[in-house]
Amino acid sequence: MNPAIEADVVVVGGGPAGIAAAIAAGRLGAQTVLIERYGFVGGMSTAAMVYPWMTFHTDRGEQVIKGIAQEIVDRLQANGGSPGHLRDTVGFVHTLTPYHPEIYQVVATDMLREAGVRLLLHSFVDEVMTQDGGIGHVVVTNKSGRTPVRGRIFVDCSGDADVAKLSGAETLQGREGDSRSQPMTMKFRMRGVDLNKVKAYMISHPEEFYSKTPIAELPDLPLTGVSGFYSQWKRAEVPINRDQVLFFTGPADDEVLINCTRVQGLDATSAEDLTLAEQEGRKQVLLMAEFLKRDVPGFERASISAVAPQIGIRESRRIKGYYLLTKEDVVEGRKFSDVIARSGYPIDIHDPSGKGVTASFIAGDGAYDIPYGCLLSANVSNLLAAGRCISTSHEALATTRLTPSCMATGQAAGTAAALATAAGVKPQALDIPKLQEQLKRDGVIL
Repeated sequence: MNPAIEADVVVVGGGPAGIAAAIAAGRLGAQTVLIERYGFVGGMSTAAMVYPWMTFHTDRGEQVIKGIAQEIVDRLQANGGSPGHLRDTVGFVHTLTPYHPEIYQVVATDMLREAGVRLLLHSFVDEVMTQDGGIGHVVVTNKSGRTPVRGRIFVDCSGDADVAKLSGAETLQGREGDSRSQPMTMKFRMRGVDLNKVKAYMISHPEEFYSKTPIAELPDLPLTGVSGFYSQWKRAEVPINRDQVLFFTGPADDEVLINCTRVQGLDATSAEDLTLAEQEGRKQVLLMAEFLKRDVPGFERASISAVAPQIGIRESRRIKGYYLLTKEDVVEGRKFSDVIARSGYPIDIHDPSGKGVTASFIAGDGAYDIPYGCLLSANVSNLLAAGRCISTSHEALATTRLTPSCMATGQAAGTAAALATAAGVKPQALDIPKLQEQLKRDGVIL
């Protein structure tokens, strides 16, 4: 065993939530370590090619997620890595935010370095040691061997609540009743797509597409996404259990990201199931590419340019927290006194066993609050969660799992960890108004 690494705040998982958490903690002076299993940061945004980011806004156009998340977008724009927030021509949400994943990785690591964060890549947490109801240290395995990483507060941004599970924290998985989770998706890109031809077909065949954006407005808007081609999909009888084609344009002007494969009935926290999912996902990529080239106008000369390094995971394990966010909290746009983030993304459930997607929109002002209690483990005293593994129901997770929301809960968790460390208290005892004041000073909208 190597000598231990000492830190105030240990963040596990270098995805959007972990990046924001580590930056927030580091900026507030906490000695912070970020542990990431891949050789790059970005999580689902890079390893699984989740693209674009949706959404920083309500469906009425009000921006409700800023802070570090918006700083990242600003830095991307300054480096030619994003056009910023664009109107969504699919019409499911008000805006989406394209980004270049390679530029995103560099921007994120620059921001981590500027915040004084110690980054450990190629490092996997495989053991958690507990004492007195909390975590004493985690053990990482990497090229250097096995190394304990000690901290005062730990933030689980693993996406799968891995640290929580290893620590003995109470966790939940999937939907109530059968524990089934939303399907996994292997995303891929194609180049050589004639987007002008795609757009012309949409304008001449509006019945083939789902869009809240009137087709009459489409000629004057940049094409950001396409949801439809229903008749082509039905005729082709591709053996993938979904009901339409979905893809998003960019970053290049002849490039699209395909979000159509669907791997159901497998558990993303099982190594054997995850192995099967990876294999099935890559087979489906080839089926989808063949279908698109043969049957969809504009794809005749297209070819696969990239396949995600890993399959995309919408849902797996999450913590049981002091509060569990529910579907009713989301769709009624509920407000909480301990709010630490807001979101305007609707509930978006990809059916765990069927073909469709179920959407439930948000009433009131179009946004709901995420309370601090969703980040706090119910039974491990110095454990916070952020991103996909916060405390929610199956239905509520279908909105909090989206990248901007993960960035927002990440910033909140990192800020809370740093403030609790500085005050010498457990996260549960943190002064909530003080946390909220700090978040607002750092650009967060509450």
